[in-house]
Amino acid sequence: MKFAAPLFLAVTVSGPALAAGQLPRTVVPVLYEIDIQPDATSLIFAGTETVTVDVRQATRTMTLNAADLNVTAATFDGKPARISTDAAAQTLTVTLPAAATVGQHRLAFKWTGKINQSAAGLFAIDYTNVDGSKARMLATQFEAPDARRFAPMWDEPSFKAKFRLSSTAPAGETAYSNMPATSVTKRADGSQLYRFGETPVMSSYLLFLGMGDIERRTVTANGTEIGVIARRGVIDQGDYALGAAKRLLSYYNDYFGQPYPLPKMDMIAGPGSSQFFSAMENWGAIFYFEPTLLFDPSRTAASGRQSVHVTVAHEMAHQWFGDLVTMAWWDDLWLNEGFASWMEGKATADLNPGWKAGASAVAFERESAMAIDATSATHPIVRKVETVDQIGEAFDGITYMKGQAVIGMMESTLGADVFRDGIRRYMAKYKYGNTVTNQLWTELSAASGRDIGGIARDFTLQGGVPLVTMTGTQCVGGDTKVSLGQGRFGLDMPSKQPQTWRVPLVVSTIGGGSANAVVTGAKPTSLTVKGCGTVVLNAGKGSYTRAMYDDAGHAAVVRDYGRLSLEDRLGTLGDDFALALGGYQPLDRYFAVQAQVGAGADPLEWSMVAAKLERLAELLAGTPLEQRLRERTRTLLTPVLGRIGFEAKNGESPLVGNLRERLIEQLGSEGDANVMARARDYVSRMRNDPAALPGAIRQPILSTYAVNATPAEWDILLAMTKAERSPVTKNGYVRLLGASADESNAQRALALLKTDVLTDPQKASLLRAIAGAHADLAYDWAVANQATVDGFIEQSSRTGFIVGLASGSKDPAMPAKVASYAKKYLPAGSRGPADRVIAQMKINREAGDRLQAGTARWLGQ
Repeated sequence: MKFAAPLFLAVTVSGPALAAGQLPRTVVPVLYEIDIQPDATSLIFAGTETVTVDVRQATRTMTLNAADLNVTAATFDGKPARISTDAAAQTLTVTLPAAATVGQHRLAFKWTGKINQSAAGLFAIDYTNVDGSKARMLATQFEAPDARRFAPMWDEPSFKAKFRLSSTAPAGETAYSNMPATSVTKRADGSQLYRFGETPVMSSYLLFLGMGDIERRTVTANGTEIGVIARRGVIDQGDYALGAAKRLLSYYNDYFGQPYPLPKMDMIAGPGSSQFFSAMENWGAIFYFEPTLLFDPSRTAASGRQSVHVTVAHEMAHQWFGDLVTMAWWDDLWLNEGFASWMEGKATADLNPGWKAGASAVAFERESAMAIDATSATHPIVRKVETVDQIGEAFDGITYMKGQAVIGMMESTLGADVFRDGIRRYMAKYKYGNTVTNQLWTELSAASGRDIGGIARDFTLQGGVPLVTMTGTQCVGGDTKVSLGQGRFGLDMPSKQPQTWRVPLVVSTIGGGSANAVVTGAKPTSLTVKGCGTVVLNAGKGSYTRAMYDDAGHAAVVRDYGRLSLEDRLGTLGDDFALALGGYQPLDRYFAVQAQVGAGADPLEWSMVAAKLERLAELLAGTPLEQRLRERTRTLLTPVLGRIGFEAKNGESPLVGNLRERLIEQLGSEGDANVMARARDYVSRMRNDPAALPGAIRQPILSTYAVNATPAEWDILLAMTKAERSPVTKNGYVRLLGASADESNAQRALALLKTDVLTDPQKASLLRAIAGAHADLAYDWAVANQATVDGFIEQSSRTGFIVGLASGSKDPAMPAKVASYAKKYLPAGSRGPADRVIAQMKINREAGDRLQAGTARWLGQ
């Protein structure tokens, strides 16, 4: 395939000066030729490479990245060179006998490295086959800074180059990479040498190598071979993802205006887990952990197809936004992740309209983004990144979910067609290159004929959530004059400090018309909307803002709630609950809206009501209101579950399935006697007959059983875990071992962390599960056993994992404990996760106090 962009495009992008810790640009890679010889039994590998480099400025030294590699030799144009390493900086410096001249040269290395047992660099996944035999799969995970654990590289996104990879797979195993194999040579011992085709220019973090005892199934779409690769015996479970990918490839080829440029696109299912990611967009070789790619109807709800589709849509969107065009540095990571998060919803909504992906994003992703953004620990979408730890921290809810919401706001503001035209211009102009955020705004402005940079920068260069307030309305001659003000929505005092945005907003009247405005903080905004019906702020909820009504306006919204669009109903529920949480208005307003959610309401509405009641229960746990609130919640939600039933019905919406799962799990955790009894009965029967527990309710039933488990029932779960052969099911059982509300069971679960019963990733997921019900216990254990914990968590999770265990604590002393831990063990520039945990604990405490009076009034009705 011919690639249109020249090689030098990747390193001639406009953008900011080099950040601290970035490599010099005097030497850049052009082509890597890498050979890897893994020994999966001993968990080591040997590597050699020759890198064609372009020396831009005469130099005697060349600095690139290397981490956890024992580099034994280096040559430059065939002559020995001296090497030195800086473990802390993760760099390797080559010193030449004489200065290298400007032009192309060949730099070569030999080294050995380790195969990790958690997902960083080249790593192993251990699992049990269907027949009970043990197996080990190898895979790579390089995003963000872990390609340097595989080979010496210029391991930064702007150093794009081509790659030629070769490796040897043991007899009976298959190797696979970004490109198809150009040759497979069988050796005398039965092993096979794979040589893979040359990649297009791409960033080092997108390189991939995998091997194992696998099966591969393919389809073809638009001339591209799409494959699913899975461990032997489960390939049929990839059929749904394969069909979804075929539809998505055609959709994306058209949307982006650039055909997918590689000859194949494999989707690889790994039977493991990670604390850091669930799927990774390696170009042409997308890696997924099995639950996000494979669908087994006997063990998964039918609505699980929805989850698979969304994940595949996300990773495939990256093949353009991230792989074809890549951010210049990790400051602009949101260009990858925010866009792919938005695109997963866009594509899913267009291809599966019955799933209501747009409304679901309003109900959940938007709420999650604002919950993080409205705290003192927020940060801008475009953030300053200087260290390896900060790169890992950049993969957070602001980057993904606020990024998604802001992209959605820009499409809503410009219109879908104009926005797509701007994206096509961006793709055509920067393919095979790197960009910064302003370059996206430039192309969208050019496509729309209006400068949208001011609005866009307000939402990407500062953290925080705007608040648009309706201060009054007046009906004049059949039109409504609406007066609006702007403030800032926050959940703690620092996040309420004054700040302004240019907020694009649609205001409508029910039964009338709509009008567009840009609400600024400089002065009040007035606009006229056709019709004199109930006013709806942020109609369609396309803009990233909270909206608050005056008393008359809110009363009208409550009265006409049933006439609102689904997005506006969900958005109003979210806004009113959050405004009470932040102290802007009484909780009574939320309950007035909630009361309008009737028996025939959309499943998404009931899912959101359940989520808000669950959040309220968390805030009021340990107060005199806790038990009465749980009883009222059961009274409200039990009839909803009764209407939809415990068993799935043919042809029902996936949204009903999602609601069923939520209600069973929530009612089970609330101590509903009927759900608990059913759970115990199902588990008793499934031990002899796995089919006795339907896949549609398997997860919430098992969760209910685990949360309420007695010590004897916990023993049953442990026995089921040890006996289970399916790695995906086994991983699920491990998490259930940590879910028990009984502290003695939690103590027994902690004891497993110092045994060899579990793999490293399983230990990490178990400890997180324990923290869900026993935050203080889990956190204190982790601090006391830090060396053990560091041994089973991934490097990318180090700054956030232990402090994150404390997030559910209600101990007034815990914030100080976390702050002390962060000061002692975390670098000064890498304490963002600790700051977020501390801020959230303070918010929870203050909000719990604030909401008691309103909750008491509701309970007394």
